Amino acid sequence: MAQHDQDRELSAPAGLVVRASRPSDAEALAEIKNLPAVRAGTLRPPFQSVESVRDWLEHLSPQSLHLVAELDDRVVGEASLRCQEGRRRHVADLGMDVHDDFAGKGIGTALLAALLDAADNWLDIRRIELTVFADNAPAIALYRKFGFETEGTLRSWAFRDGDYADVLAMARLHRI
Repeated sequence: MAQHDQDRELSAPAGLVVRASRPSDAEALAEIKNLPAVRAGTLRPPFQSVESVRDWLEHLSPQSLHLVAELDDRVVGEASLRCQEGRRRHVADLGMDVHDDFAGKGIGTALLAALLDAADNWLDIRRIELTVFADNAPAIALYRKFGFETEGTLRSWAFRDGDYADVLAMARLHRI
């Protein structure tokens, strides 16, 4: 095992389980999606209903991989890869949320490590893309730790909390 893989494993909290999502996770995921810090880092509007989250979970594309992180039987985070098709089938888009109360505790690291393992070793994904708000320093640091590089700044990209916000376009290329 490479040293960086050992470092990632050591940073996950004891008892953390990363697994595939299921429709029964809808209530926990709706709670996470409605938290202030999570919502500020996404494009979701406030007041996500359990029903809309359940519908989304029940209709995930077969081209997607959606994982949740559980700690002591409580869902504390989620992450996904949405694989592209056709001439971009080597590309996936990344999304991730970590419960406000568990930010900075290794949940994002564990989720991202699991997604990248699947992308590199099972899905033949060469390029993973994401956008992250330019003021989200913890998320940017996490992505950089895993080899994501900033490819550009998209100015006034989204309306958030009454103002327009910039995002960074980041990507990671898997080198074979």
